[in-house]
Amino acid sequence: MSELNISFFSQSLLRPVSFRVILPNDQYWDGQEYYEDDLRTLFLLHGFRMGPTDFFAADAARHHRTALVMPNGDDSFYLDAEPSDCKYCTYIGKELPDFIRKTLGLARKREDTFIAGVSMGGFGALHTALAYPETFGKTAALSSALIVHGIAHMKEGTDNGVANYAYYRRCFGDLETVEESTANPETLVKTLISEKKHLPDIYMACGTEDFLLNENRAFHAFLTENGVQHDYHESKGVHDMNFWAEYMPKAIEWMTK
Repeated sequence: MSELNISFFSQSLLRPVSFRVILPNDQYWDGQEYYEDDLRTLFLLHGFRMGPTDFFAADAARHHRTALVMPNGDDSFYLDAEPSDCKYCTYIGKELPDFIRKTLGLARKREDTFIAGVSMGGFGALHTALAYPETFGKTAALSSALIVHGIAHMKEGTDNGVANYAYYRRCFGDLETVEESTANPETLVKTLISEKKHLPDIYMACGTEDFLLNENRAFHAFLTENGVQHDYHESKGVHDMNFWAEYMPKAIEWMTK
């Protein structure tokens, strides 16, 4: 395995950015060399107040011939915010895959390009895959921070114990209309269905003691009600690395079938 740290100037964020890449460029477990076929590519998104990490994905990715790309999404929820230097969805969904494709020869085919994340990154993985279904064939979202309905109609000057109105307003836009906006993954699903476009395959998992369990169950129910095929899993666990260590390898196995 090799790890690369790459920097370039992002037009979406109007500043130099860096990201990590882990390449399984040694001999595979079955004896086949990595350069004998195309690698799959997994964009892996970190959570709120975290930084880029592989979330225990490296061994599973190596076994399944998958390169890992770990960008820094700051605390953006991976959305395009109003300021011109905060187009995180564009960065993750278009600019970075284009750069990876041209520079490293990865992410060349939709069916071999995936996106996954935990917590805020789980939200980002779902949202970005739905915003760019032509780029990502599959998405895996663990303990996803599907908070749109929870922050809708939040008032200026208030705080929900995690962050304040100003933060959510900056990331999601107008909180009075956020449920109908494209910041809401449900809106993107409805649009793709109405336009008869192909949706990415979806994998979700959440712990039964996770404080975001109800939000994940609600999105699972929404997908079911709208006839969207997806894999949904629950098991004992909270919102922590132990749960992600269990489910990230499972998600990679699912994506690479």
